Amino acid sequence: MGLFSSAPKSVRLDTSGKSLRVDAPGRPWSLWTDGLGVLAIRALQVMLVAGIAAALIVGIQQVTVVTIPLVIALIFASAFAPVMSWMRRRGVPSLVATLLAMLAILVILGAVSWLIVWAVRDQWDELYTQAEQGFQDLLAWVNTLPFEIDQEQLDEWIAALGDFVTSAQFGSGALAGVGAVANFVTGLVLMVVMLFFFLKDGPQMWAFLLRPFRGENYERAVRVGDKTVSTLGSYVRGTAAVAAVDAIGITIGLLILGVPLWLPLGVLVFLLAFIPIVGATLAGILAALVALVSQGWVIALIVVGVVVLVNQLEGNLLQPVLMGRSMKLHAFVILIALTVGTVLAGIVGAVLAVPITAVAWGIVQVWDGPHTPARWARPKRRDAGVDVDESTQQPIA
Repeated sequence: MGLFSSAPKSVRLDTSGKSLRVDAPGRPWSLWTDGLGVLAIRALQVMLVAGIAAALIVGIQQVTVVTIPLVIALIFASAFAPVMSWMRRRGVPSLVATLLAMLAILVILGAVSWLIVWAVRDQWDELYTQAEQGFQDLLAWVNTLPFEIDQEQLDEWIAALGDFVTSAQFGSGALAGVGAVANFVTGLVLMVVMLFFFLKDGPQMWAFLLRPFRGENYERAVRVGDKTVSTLGSYVRGTAAVAAVDAIGITIGLLILGVPLWLPLGVLVFLLAFIPIVGATLAGILAALVALVSQGWVIALIVVGVVVLVNQLEGNLLQPVLMGRSMKLHAFVILIALTVGTVLAGIVGAVLAVPITAVAWGIVQVWDGPHTPARWARPKRRDAGVDVDESTQQPIA
């Protein structure tokens, strides 16, 4: 006799009174069919998915010198996809079109880099003198504080800083910095090579990856690929346009106010604009600090006002037009994505987090059709609880 042989059994009868099946509630597997059992199964599934995701993240972190250049190259290739498609339709060979696109990128980056170096070299001496004078003013202000900080204590702090600079700890940090520079150069070269092949053979590479899919899965994979490219391209082009407007507006303000290093600060505003929310704040702080050191707190406050005004105009007028509804992410989602990206990959992760999140949400929006999101993401009518197509506002069967 088995362990559960004495358990009560229930018999299901059909309309004629004949038994159909005998259930044994006491059997072990029946414990997984009640509410608590289903909850336990779901918990195990969530733990398994979380474990796989954590393993993938750890694995990606170990090869960031490959994964980060890969993502950046994909983003750049998506941004230039319309240009490449236009040149191919005009009969331009893929190799020639790719070389033209790469040359355009090189010219733009080279021109921006030259302008930054020229402006810094031209105004560095003046800014250094003003910064030194500002430091002396800071020391004079410290002497007016209600508590005393004598010169001997300041000398001790300066000596401690000098000892740290000449210590082995600082030297190991410098060696780590050299390693970081080497990894950066390696990643840059790898990104350029990947970008070349994405631009030249992107459609063929994607067609190769789609070979295992059939039927509905193939259609879904095609939608996912198209949505990924269009989302990344729209995000980069829209963000670049918004960043350019921000940079031009703030640069004009700095130039009118006579703030030194206005051109490098404008370029920095453009670059930091690719980090939503946080980037604009950092750019405003840096511009205000330069104005404070060079021209005093009044001009610094005016610079802060200019930065806030430009950011408000951009956020309320330009961004909704240039980015579109499909790229609109809630501020809470952006903050979470920025935090996770920064923790996982630093500044580069902060830059890439938002477009990757936008791609993920875009894929959800086309999961079950060109305009049909995944079932769990569909809006529902409160009165009927049925799924509604966002594009037509009609119920989905």
